[in-house]
Amino acid sequence: MSGINPQSGPGRTPEPYRVARPAVRTLLVGAAVLTSLLVPACARDGERPTLRERIVERAEARARAREAERTAPVGDIASPGTHRFSLRHDGIERAYLVHVPRSYDRSRPLPVVVSFHGGGATMELQADDRYHGLVAKSESAGFLAVFPNGYSRLPGGKLATWNAGSCCGPAVERGIDDVGFVRAMMRELQSRYNVDPNRIFANGFSNGAMFAYRLACEMADTFRAIAAVSGTEGVSRCQPSRPVSVLHMHSRDDDHVLFDGGAGSGSRTKVPYVSVPETVSRWVRRDACQSTPRRVVEKPGAYCDSYSGCAGGARVMLCVTERGGHAWPGGVKITTGEPGPTALSATDLSWDFFNGR
Repeated sequence: MSGINPQSGPGRTPEPYRVARPAVRTLLVGAAVLTSLLVPACARDGERPTLRERIVERAEARARAREAERTAPVGDIASPGTHRFSLRHDGIERAYLVHVPRSYDRSRPLPVVVSFHGGGATMELQADDRYHGLVAKSESAGFLAVFPNGYSRLPGGKLATWNAGSCCGPAVERGIDDVGFVRAMMRELQSRYNVDPNRIFANGFSNGAMFAYRLACEMADTFRAIAAVSGTEGVSRCQPSRPVSVLHMHSRDDDHVLFDGGAGSGSRTKVPYVSVPETVSRWVRRDACQSTPRRVVEKPGAYCDSYSGCAGGARVMLCVTERGGHAWPGGVKITTGEPGPTALSATDLSWDFFNGR
């Protein structure tokens, strides 16, 4: 039984998700089609969905239809491929995907990368290699890739958001305990798979990046390092229990979360976002790093500065692209299909950072 082709990447379609419990193919196909027809009518509790929301909904409907048509029941959750799980936390049914690489050996502990989607997206879109290439990286590097779904009021978990403190959407408005959900998910994950507890990492995009920062503040006992893409810190209080390594990636022309702070023209949530320099400087202070960085990458359209001498062997690094907007570097924008920043790869950079390179 095969998993996702390790040669896949942005622009290629991964193999389907493996479901952790039996499913009926015909029922799934019908449900996927019905969902694609009903969701636009009920988006945002009766409000008319925006063009962006309709595009995201259609993209996910296609992904669900492919999954329903091609997925066969799989009993062994350790078999290569992507498995879907759900748990009930704080009275809410939550879901997450786990991609198991072909190299998984039950006797050998594997590192884990938990990847958080942006606001309004889903776990399926974050796990789609056409946009981020994270499943392919899991295969080539040999780590468990975990894709949780944020809080959603809609069928199938669409248009989900994370409670990152000051942002975003219904997750913040309703005070959703997303940190508690992640703790419960990690307990389940460690009971099912042979996880290396010293190599658990998180990355995220936009609202997912903001939530990764919150986890660095509140779950430093679990996450050794985070990589944040196009989303700055949004908590009012942060006292990590131990140093956490932080990689921040941002484009100077981001029109959602402005590099120098505030919400840009592309942001629907008018939150006074913390600037990139302020976010990075906070973690330089928290990790007790040297205040002067060293330039470790310089190439046309991009650079990276690294802060060393941090407590507990932690590191802080900032990578900046000149162009590409609000997008995953090296990936493809979900809403438009346009390439993000091309000077760097967020997927490769984050994995190298997690491994101390």
